[in-house]
Amino acid sequence: MGVLKRFEQRLEGLVNGTFAKVFKSEVQPVEIAGALQRECDNNASIWNRDRTVVPNDFIVELSTPDYERLSPYSGQLGDELAGMVRDYAKQQRYTFMGGIKVHLQKADDLDTGLYRVRSRTLASSESQSPQGGRGPAAPQQRPGGYGYPPQPAGAPPMPPAPPSGARSAPRAGGPGVGAQSHGQTRRWIEINGTRHQISRPTLVLGRSTDADVRIDDPGVSRRHCEIRVGTPSTVQDLGSTNGIVVDGQHTTRATLRDGSRIVVGSTTIVYRQAEG
Repeated sequence: MGVLKRFEQRLEGLVNGTFAKVFKSEVQPVEIAGALQRECDNNASIWNRDRTVVPNDFIVELSTPDYERLSPYSGQLGDELAGMVRDYAKQQRYTFMGGIKVHLQKADDLDTGLYRVRSRTLASSESQSPQGGRGPAAPQQRPGGYGYPPQPAGAPPMPPAPPSGARSAPRAGGPGVGAQSHGQTRRWIEINGTRHQISRPTLVLGRSTDADVRIDDPGVSRRHCEIRVGTPSTVQDLGSTNGIVVDGQHTTRATLRDGSRIVVGSTTIVYRQAEG
């Protein structure tokens, strides 16, 4: 059973009484949990053959309405999310520089249902293993800034970190989330008005909590299709029940261009790309 599924099942035991009304918010804890997993993957730093360090201090920025719903329970929810990160790190053989913390913060620029996840590595005197025990002393290192991997000692100061994470609101100056540097191609998808950055070579879409982008649609398979970044980018059906339709054509694989429309179940996904 996957880490996200176990996390979701543990939450089901909490969703009663006061917790029931909290989870009616558009932001679902399992979505945040998936974003924390991706934050670890995207900011993993390889120290040596046996040691890959990931962030251990996370900030989840929420809109004012979502923050007001979730903040009274931030302690318990933060502990559950931290436990999920620890379980995922154990599964992936990641290690930490210190204890795992997940904080909720209010962000005035986010609308209801949108959030950002940022992370950094905070070093303690002794490193902490994914199992929660203490490991050997880690190499000397300065903490990484939110949104950045660990920064080696002697490196110049880092600039302020941009926000990252799924379902983040777009920033002024260009579409998408976490825009790349000038001259590079930015790629993202739009689903029901929400933008999801494509920041890795492949992006799996489906109904499963293990998908990179989860689509809550009964006509969508658990792992429905996969977008592969390239020149050109493509979309591939992953043996789904209902297949995919790309720009009006039923297909199992298709080339994507800016504005291509991918239909899965009753959900339309718009693929976008632009030069940075």
